[in-house]
Amino acid sequence: MATPVQTAREKGRQEKSCRLYLITPPRFEIAPFRDELARALDAGDVAAVQLRLKGTDDDTIRRAAEVLRVVAQDRGVAFLMNDRADLAVETGCDGAHVGREDGDLAAARRLLGPDLTLGATCHDSRHLAMEAAEAGADYVAFGAFFPTGTKETKHRPDPEILTLWSEVTEIPCVAIGGITAENCAPLVRAGADFLAVISAVWNHPDGPAAGVRAMNEAIGAA
Repeated sequence: MATPVQTAREKGRQEKSCRLYLITPPRFEIAPFRDELARALDAGDVAAVQLRLKGTDDDTIRRAAEVLRVVAQDRGVAFLMNDRADLAVETGCDGAHVGREDGDLAAARRLLGPDLTLGATCHDSRHLAMEAAEAGADYVAFGAFFPTGTKETKHRPDPEILTLWSEVTEIPCVAIGGITAENCAPLVRAGADFLAVISAVWNHPDGPAAGVRAMNEAIGAA
């Protein structure tokens, strides 16, 4: 399966496609969640899993990464660390995703080296996305496109930003924020390379595996 870095290199040489990008829930018990993650990844195509544990001590993040990374990587799924490029390298992750207020992109690029994936939050700004690309980001993330209960959001981009970005660069773009199987079609059609989701999978009434299947069916139908 292609990682975000591979997609960046291959975009433009093959037919455009959109893939699922899972972000972990804000809180979970590591052992039970390991099995949930395995079932979710076995249910359908997933490009990447991002470990996102805000307000958690480093030792807990390390333990989670060491357990969950194997689940993802054994299935050919990229495993990314939120914000902490240093811990990403230390724990053998495939890269890191850095928020605008959570770290220096150039410093993260140096820590990760040339081969690991670096993603960057860019809210609703193509200017920020261009800056991120210049700092070495392999993909940029725009959002929140829809209301989300995961975090407070101040930015609400129009799906057109995905189209405009895709027309001027080969760097992949991720759409994030309140995305579900019911509302994702405009983002797919606008040119998103990845749809980042949390609740649509982990809070699906029939379980995470059903959530992955529903998202992939919606992406395919779009």
